[in-house]
Amino acid sequence: MSKATVLNDKFEKASELDLPAKYAEVNPHNLYLYVKSYLASLRANTAHTKGRSDVSGGGKKPWRQKGRGGARAGSTRTNVWVGGAVAFGPTNNRNYVQKVNKKQKRLALERALADKANNNTLFVVDSLNIESGKTKDANAVIKKLGLKDALIVKDLLDEKTFLAFRNLANCYVVDISELNAYLISVFKAVIIEKAALESIVKEG
Repeated sequence: MSKATVLNDKFEKASELDLPAKYAEVNPHNLYLYVKSYLASLRANTAHTKGRSDVSGGGKKPWRQKGRGGARAGSTRTNVWVGGAVAFGPTNNRNYVQKVNKKQKRLALERALADKANNNTLFVVDSLNIESGKTKDANAVIKKLGLKDALIVKDLLDEKTFLAFRNLANCYVVDISELNAYLISVFKAVIIEKAALESIVKEG
């Protein structure tokens, strides 16, 4: 069974919290499919080249078919001519969407949490509020846990905490509504408020 590390108010290990046993039993392929789908959805799809039908001009045959001693040519806008089309180039009408159903998204989230718990990098706190709003106070929390990077998950995100973590390049803070399996996977550690974790478990 996967166990999350419970921290006290001083961000020291106080106890452990068992995640539902089914989390560790989820096939990791669900997580792979979700991450693949998430990254595909981020593709800009802006690279575009013109094919022969898109390039203007070239309606007239450049020269007669036979008799001049050169290669035959039908248009000045083929891909072998300067100013012509591009053969097999990228076009912006591609669809990169890879469908992942609701159940797979849920399974991916559960597996991602289980992986973090198994690696002892899932930390649970009662509350994580940086009331000063200062980055140095937020960084002190990360250093206290000996982490290089972390995802901070709050039940309800407040402005002061957001401002405190915003300037830390190695951290990202979200509330429970923004959490997904990709974010959990991409960070080496996750610090989550107890209320947020209970909400996730209850939904499952």
